[in-house]
Amino acid sequence: MGKTILLGHGSGGLLSSDLIRDVFLKQFSNPILGALSDAAIVKADRDMLAFTTDSFVVDPLFFPGGDIGRLAVCGTVNDLSVSGARPLYMSSAFIIEEGLPIETLEKIVKSMTAEAVNAGVQIVTGDTKVVKRGQCDKVFINTAGIGIIEKKYEPISYGRLNRPGDNILVNGYLGDHEIAILSARENITFEEPVFSDVAPLNHMIRAMLEAGVDIHFMRDITRGGIATILSEIATSQHVGILIDENLIPIREQVKGLCEVFGFNPLYLANEGKVALVVSQETTRLALEIMKSQIEGKYAAVIGTLTDSDKGRVLMKSAVGGTRIVEKLAGEQLPRIC
Repeated sequence: MGKTILLGHGSGGLLSSDLIRDVFLKQFSNPILGALSDAAIVKADRDMLAFTTDSFVVDPLFFPGGDIGRLAVCGTVNDLSVSGARPLYMSSAFIIEEGLPIETLEKIVKSMTAEAVNAGVQIVTGDTKVVKRGQCDKVFINTAGIGIIEKKYEPISYGRLNRPGDNILVNGYLGDHEIAILSARENITFEEPVFSDVAPLNHMIRAMLEAGVDIHFMRDITRGGIATILSEIATSQHVGILIDENLIPIREQVKGLCEVFGFNPLYLANEGKVALVVSQETTRLALEIMKSQIEGKYAAVIGTLTDSDKGRVLMKSAVGGTRIVEKLAGEQLPRIC
């Protein structure tokens, strides 16, 4: 793993996995943490609770389609939602650099308030720390969230129900968030602008669950992109995965900028996208529900689980042939969330 922390340790990819395994799991080891789900599923008397936390250090603070405040709320809401939970309450803690304009902070907090109302959650506790100039880049935010999860949805976090023949779905275009951040940093303009996809997914996910969609697994597609999520499914659950490059929804502007910067679109971060493993029988229903909502308008089936090539993700390429897809090894773009 090396002796010092690298930017790649925050990528959500292979180095992040190594850091979690070799440092945090080694010391904090317990069955709940060891599940490595987006939210910890814990029991409180007769209820099952989902509990999650996240930190946000995005640069710049404001970007096309969003800002650090909106990102902080949506990120935590989505971690709870993909675990099958109903998000209810959040905390927010701020580390603020001396000299930050109060007007900027107010704008961020107002954005958080609006997004919490949109998602139907309450921010009920928090903390504020101020550090000297140069000891923090403007403002960092940590959020934690709690939600209620029904017992029947508990397996979703762990993928215990996954089986060969299940379909893999995404709820729309991938990579928009990371490219929006990149364009803001580099002052890149497009004929058709690319906006971050940051959005709360709890209403869309709840609609699918209540309609009887047989969801076997969910994970929000953030750092490391869809490739890393699928690699984790294949290795942790010992299944094969076959995806089709032609079916993966990626905007032409995103593909074009990836070619310029040498990025792979499959590893781009998102903040309003979910990967779902759904039974064949309810795939059509899942697509209908997602496409009826703005967060899932461009939903698509991109592949299936297989009983061959277990532990590997294979992709039919757009030009023919098949290649192996692996976890993100380094860092494409730091501080994207």
